[in-house]
Amino acid sequence: MPLILNEEQEMLQDAATGFLSENAPVSAFRMVRDNKVADGFCRKLWTEMAEMGWAGIIVDEEHGGSGFGYVGAGVLAEQMGRNLTASPFFSTSVLGATAVQKYGTDKQKAQNLSKISSGESLFALAVDEGPRHNPGHIEFSAHPSGNGYVLSGNKTFVADGHVADKLIIAARTSGSEHDAEGITLFLVDAHAPEITREHTPMIDSRNAANISVEGLEVTGDDILGVVDGGFEALEGILSAGRAVLSAEMSGSAQQVFGTTTEYLKEREQFGQKIGSFQGLQHRAAHLATEIEMMRSAVLKSLQELDEDFEGAGMTCSMAKAKTGQVAQLATKEAIQMHGGIGVTDEYDVGLYFKRVHIAQQMFGDAGFHSDRWAKQSGY
Repeated sequence: MPLILNEEQEMLQDAATGFLSENAPVSAFRMVRDNKVADGFCRKLWTEMAEMGWAGIIVDEEHGGSGFGYVGAGVLAEQMGRNLTASPFFSTSVLGATAVQKYGTDKQKAQNLSKISSGESLFALAVDEGPRHNPGHIEFSAHPSGNGYVLSGNKTFVADGHVADKLIIAARTSGSEHDAEGITLFLVDAHAPEITREHTPMIDSRNAANISVEGLEVTGDDILGVVDGGFEALEGILSAGRAVLSAEMSGSAQQVFGTTTEYLKEREQFGQKIGSFQGLQHRAAHLATEIEMMRSAVLKSLQELDEDFEGAGMTCSMAKAKTGQVAQLATKEAIQMHGGIGVTDEYDVGLYFKRVHIAQQMFGDAGFHSDRWAKQSGY
């Protein structure tokens, strides 16, 4: 498939560009940050996004969604990345919707997908248990009890976990902590009294949570997918997340590159525009080529999710690795080319640097995914 958007996707892109530049520019993000909004995002803005069909962007139309698929979700995420838009889009509309739509029962779909599409219900994925991404290492326990299980354990770095209405928890139902087999996914009420959520603000002024569960009783109706076979479903959800998160970072990288090249054309030193200095021209040209390769990798991963969801995992890893490297390079170069003022709060480039720094670590940084590719290739 050609690495270009079709007409409908271009129209979605134009609509997202216009809406976000007017209703959710970087100044809106600054307002949420400076006012220390507890949710970490504007509820009114999220409602407006839902009314435009964005909350259900990948949800089938029969459940109230837009059915635009993962390329559509990536188009929106890219524009959000350009504007540093804070919203539960990633945790709910991508991770939550993927989990329920791909692996939920008919009953789970009927109960949850329409609420995702309307923006009524917020979701969060609880997978990691340590300081770094390691989805194959699950100690969180699910012990059999009567007709169900009892859940106990801790999860870290749960994006939007402090505001979620539903949690998707990866728990161990059999095997040892490092076994891929024996993992089961559970969809539970985040407001249950057995669940404790600790709000953890991050350097990008977004929000996550550390979650502790002690003795939460669940039934077979709360299982997503197959008992002991949840790792495959988890990888599918993570692949979708990695691709869409890559799209967001791509948008951030493109935005800071554009901001920086404009600055190079305006800033004068030694009586001439600094953009005329060959050393800076070489660095900008190198970054431009890297950004184009990154954009192609991201779009390819999103297209594969729409065409062959089960087989898209490694392409999504490739996109996450490439985007993590390039987005970090773009934000670092932006700060360097702006000089000392690049790190001041007055300029936006430092905000993009902080967001990219967090996003590239979420669900595996470039090193994690490069290692994954090496192992897949027999090294």
